[in-house]
Amino acid sequence: MGAAARAFLPPIRSHAEFELVAFAEPVAETRDSVTVETGAVGFADLPSMLKQAGLDAVYIATPTELHAEHAGLVFAAGKHVLTEKPMAIGLDEAQAMVAAAERAGVVLVVGHAHGFDRPIQVMREIVTSGCLGRVRMIHTWNFTDWMYRPRRPDELEIALGGGVMFRQGSHQFDIIRLLGGGMVRSVRANTFDWDPNRRSIGAHTVFMQFADGIAATAVYNGYGYFSTMELISDVTEWGFTEPVERRPPVRRTFASASPADELEAKRKRAKNAIPTSAPHQPHFGLTVVSCERGDIRQSPDGLFVYSERGREEITVPNDKSPRDLVLDEFAAAIAGRVKPVHDGRWGLANLEVCLAAIESSKRGTEIELKHQVTA
Repeated sequence: MGAAARAFLPPIRSHAEFELVAFAEPVAETRDSVTVETGAVGFADLPSMLKQAGLDAVYIATPTELHAEHAGLVFAAGKHVLTEKPMAIGLDEAQAMVAAAERAGVVLVVGHAHGFDRPIQVMREIVTSGCLGRVRMIHTWNFTDWMYRPRRPDELEIALGGGVMFRQGSHQFDIIRLLGGGMVRSVRANTFDWDPNRRSIGAHTVFMQFADGIAATAVYNGYGYFSTMELISDVTEWGFTEPVERRPPVRRTFASASPADELEAKRKRAKNAIPTSAPHQPHFGLTVVSCERGDIRQSPDGLFVYSERGREEITVPNDKSPRDLVLDEFAAAIAGRVKPVHDGRWGLANLEVCLAAIESSKRGTEIELKHQVTA
């Protein structure tokens, strides 16, 4: 069970509209420990769980190449689905998931958790209010050590939805599309694979042109030298303070680590990789929105807004994590209270940006998009 799946367990258990009753986990040791931790019934595989457990909805956090298959099983059982990003490894699979959910009359939500970061949500409120005029530019940049954290082989295999474009760009494109209104017209990108000992897309620069003229850039570097935490008062991705002098050195060679050793390291890290709460706001790198009459960026506890009045800080509530807010949207959609923003078609549109960026880098050309939807 990976870090994303483990991070969702406490929010599901504490959410007023959900009860964690069962989970599927093929590793017996992990299955036993999660049963002890949560009291939920563990199953060795998804089909067994669907047959024996009384379920209304299923959260899918399996490897990306299995999302479409597993979602299909859940839809066939008439259950709602919350799936991890990216929703699939190809557009055909993603479109099949959307169609299957619609045929079954159930909800499909794609959990791009960092699009739910409270500062990003408040940025969106400011943008849609029009108080700073129209959005003209959006930039989001993130420099991390993603490439050198313990990884399963599929997390680095591009054909299986691995590498930073799919795993991290998905968050960036969700953020940009939320703030820009959703309708990206075209993508021009360069991707980079510059460590022969750790092959994958480890960095990218993506230029996105919206239909209404908004321009955006998404820059990600997962090779672990500079960290964008330094631009946000040393606040980590999940809201803790970690000054540069206290950060452990990045391990750059895996020549001495077997795949089994790396997988075991990943399992151990997953238990505590994503905290349930933190003193500051989560930050997926630095996002800057430029409107006609001002700019907006994150602060450690909310947002800085720059306008003719100078710089003003907006403190944003820190009582809910991004996972809590994902579950709020999922619950509201199931209950019919609201149409979710992050539905299957939204997830398909974000996946299209990922695939277009990779294709653009290969061809050296701009790629026009066809599956975008409004926010």
